[in-house]
Amino acid sequence: MQVKTPEQSRTVMTDLVLPSETNPLNNLFGGELLARMDRAASIAARRHSRRIVVTASVNHVAFNRAVPLGSVVTVEAKVSRAFKTSMEVFIDVWIEDRESGDRAKANEAIYTFVAVDETGRPIPVPEVKPETELEKDRFDAALRRKQLSLLLAGKIKPSQASELKALFD
Repeated sequence: MQVKTPEQSRTVMTDLVLPSETNPLNNLFGGELLARMDRAASIAARRHSRRIVVTASVNHVAFNRAVPLGSVVTVEAKVSRAFKTSMEVFIDVWIEDRESGDRAKANEAIYTFVAVDETGRPIPVPEVKPETELEKDRFDAALRRKQLSLLLAGKIKPSQASELKALFD
């Protein structure tokens, strides 16, 4: 199976925030943003694996900045790390200033997808080879996040969480 870079899975979706997608404060509904992020992340995972993918978990979402009505919103997703059958996808959300065109990061999220065959059974995915410093940082942190998730779910023992233990040694 060919190793792939995060850039090969890069997915960019740009859209406008419409009135029907906003709350009483005229900001984008959080659920609408989650759906947009899920679609972009799904495409990124599919590009990486070239398989059917399903959302396994939403590991982290940070709503750091409101996204006002009329904003141009860009959702960028890349596979940050692949494990046996799962892929962590890091999503950055940007809003564009109406007058200057400058982009500012508004939100971010981390989703996990699993590649499956036509019967829904998990199947192996290619490894990820990060290239940029940001990609390398996200790649390294993905293993710690996975170990923490497994530890909290009771699927591994604390002694097996080597990457987490290394943070405290």
